[in-house]
Parts: sequence; structure tokens; C-alpha cells
Amino acid sequence: TLENIHELALGIELAGVRFLWALRKPAGTGNDEELLPAGFEERTRLRGLVCTGWVPQVTALAHGATGAFLTHCGWGSTIESFAFGLPLVMLPFIIDTPMIARAMAKRGIGVEVARDESDGSFDRDGVAVAVRRVMVEDEGKVFATNAKKLKDLVVDEGRQEQYIHELEDHLRRNKDV
Repeated sequence: TLENIHELALGIELAGVRFLWALRKPAGTGNDEELLPAGFEERTRLRGLVCTGWVPQVTALAHGATGAFLTHCGWGSTIESFAFGLPLVMLPFIIDTPMIARAMAKRGIGVEVARDESDGSFDRDGVAVAVRRVMVEDEGKVFATNAKKLKDLVVDEGRQEQYIHELEDHLRRNKDV
């Protein structure tokens, strides 16, 4: 929603970190509606960029200046972050994404943005706290180390080939079940 976008923007601003934000216009918003809070881009222009067009996510994640990934925790995006060893700031919304976020938090890969338990909402303060925990505070070094360990597993081609062969063998053995 527009309210969610505004809280996310203000949370990123409060966190005080550099950012690239790939922002898609939410369905149902009119052409004349302001997506971002008044003055946000001007206040953050020296440390951030909001792109409303297509952004090559893998290229952005691979860039050496990328220190973390604020994600909705879709499986594809989460796997892409693994390939580059990036810690996560997680803001899941639908279907399986909360489960993925909990699994990543349990493994110490990042933190989930705090939500109000009664209605699932989040606010700018929760966004800022989560971003700062991962990108600024000492705890962020632990998340980064854990993410880099995960990268080593994911980019191990021999291990990935072994998994594929084991899956093929399993499927062949159980094709009639």
C-alpha cells in the first residue's frame, strides 16, 4: 500500500545508510499519486537512489558496494542473495515469505522488520532498527559472516551437482510410487 511505501521510505531515511531502492508502483495507485513521502528524494539524494523502472537485481546484488539486501523474502530473491553472501533485512508479505524469513533469521543470516502482532503492520522505526542492526551495528558482522558461509555452500558446484544426482536417483527409484 501507499502507507507501507511511506513507512518503508521513512525507515530507510531514519537508518541513515546508503541505498538503491527498486520501487514498483503498487496496483491501484493513480498516476498523480506521490509514491514517496514529500521531500524524501531531496533529503536522501546524496546517499540514495530510488528507481521506479526495471533494475537488474543480480547486477545490483553483485556490486561491491552492496552491503545487505532488504527483501520480501521470495525464494528466488533469497537464493540470489546467497550467491553473493549478503545479509538480509527481511520484510515478508505473502504466502511462503514469512516462513522463509523465519528460517533465515534462525540461521543468523539477517533480521526481520518488527511487526505489530495484532494486525501485521510495520512502521518506520521497525524498518530503521532492522536496517541498522544488519548494516551498522556490530551484530551485522555476524550476519555478514553467516551469509558468506552460506555463499560458500551455494556456489560449490560439486555439492550442487551431487544434490541433483541424488534427486535424480530418488525420482528414478520412486517413479512408480
